[in-house]
Amino acid sequence: MSSAEDPARPGGRGRDAARTSAEILDAATREFSRAGFAGARVDEIAARTRTTKRMIYYYFGGKEQLFTAVLERAYTALRQAEQGLDVEHTDPVAAIRRLVELTFDHHEAHPEFIRLVSIENFHEAEHIAVSRKLAGIGSPALEVVGRILAAGRERGVFTADVDAVELHAMISSFCFFRVSNRHTFGALFGRDLVASDQRDRYRAMLGDMVIAYLTADRAAG
Repeated sequence: MSSAEDPARPGGRGRDAARTSAEILDAATREFSRAGFAGARVDEIAARTRTTKRMIYYYFGGKEQLFTAVLERAYTALRQAEQGLDVEHTDPVAAIRRLVELTFDHHEAHPEFIRLVSIENFHEAEHIAVSRKLAGIGSPALEVVGRILAAGRERGVFTADVDAVELHAMISSFCFFRVSNRHTFGALFGRDLVASDQRDRYRAMLGDMVIAYLTADRAAG
């Protein structure tokens, strides 16, 4: 009889391959975001999934590939949410505000994503650089942002000379900083950027700032 440790049956004990893979990725996400790439231990990931290093290597090939898979899933979740924006039937200003809110909410709800991206930046994006899946993952999201900008310019609403990549960076920077720098910012300035009683104000403030920039009357200057 095969056991859960038998790679000949990766879905041993009634678990199919997709479920087992997802469980490994869940545990790996927690371990990598907690300990970083260098500090994470595959043994610990295996223990959390009631499987073995052998099984994990069977599914993913090794620690490097597992971390890449974790990044791929994390980025894919955000991009899928962005692609779900209805920009064809929404006022461009409302669409931009919805994009801001979506990014704000996602970053706040997934602090592990923030930590993973910070870790990958420390490693100079070496895992993203070799991922075929991540190589083009930004394009669909940027196409959505590009369509919103194009619609706003066509209607004479948006006046800023900004492209989709720059707008994406503008929105992401505050959302990312708010979570990634919460503790240092709080220690230095005595303010918790993710305090629940300030959440709605920060969320609206970011939308207001981005829209004000996009719609400013530059002719007056």
